[in-house]
Amino acid sequence: DAGLIRRFCEKQRPAAWQPPSPQLRELQALTRHLENLRDTRQQQVNRLEGVNNKAVLKSLRKLVAHVDSEIQRTEKQIQDYIDNDPDLHRQQQLLSSIKGIGKLTAAKLLAELGDISSYKSARQVAAYAGLTPRNNRSGTLRGKTRLSKTGNARVRKALFFPALVAKRYNPIVRAFCQRLTHSGKNKMAVIGAAMRKLIHIVFGVLKAGKAFDP
Repeated sequence: DAGLIRRFCEKQRPAAWQPPSPQLRELQALTRHLENLRDTRQQQVNRLEGVNNKAVLKSLRKLVAHVDSEIQRTEKQIQDYIDNDPDLHRQQQLLSSIKGIGKLTAAKLLAELGDISSYKSARQVAAYAGLTPRNNRSGTLRGKTRLSKTGNARVRKALFFPALVAKRYNPIVRAFCQRLTHSGKNKMAVIGAAMRKLIHIVFGVLKAGKAFDP
């Protein structure tokens, strides 16, 4: 494996990896902590369904209430942190201008995508998120085309529900999804395509420094 990587680097000469800035590392820590809190809350809510013991129910409800308060506190910390950083605040406003993307999703995208200037194209951003199509082929046999899912899973997770909203209310994404539906694509393939379209729009908005204009 090490030899393969060495030969690849000798031939392709990829750009050296650059660590995220301290500002982005701080934002990433906060957004990932929020994600963990939400996962913890869902786990405890799931436990409530199968519990009949009153003492255990009371304890679990207290735990859920405590996690809820931590979620609210962390969400406020994220927004306060962005509001106190002019560059992050400007970028969040740009992303929030895209139909389907709210402030919290914008914060997650900024934290996970890093410096947008490090990407040469929208396709590179989509590849980083694992949203580029992968063809399943073997000789003359062709399988279904699926998302590669080899990139940052947190970006895909952050875009799933926004894609559902954009599919209905974002004119660019809606028209795109309608064409795919009419061509016979299944529901999940259309949602995946909507996520990819959104990440392309995200790249365009951040790269141009202008709010979304359909």
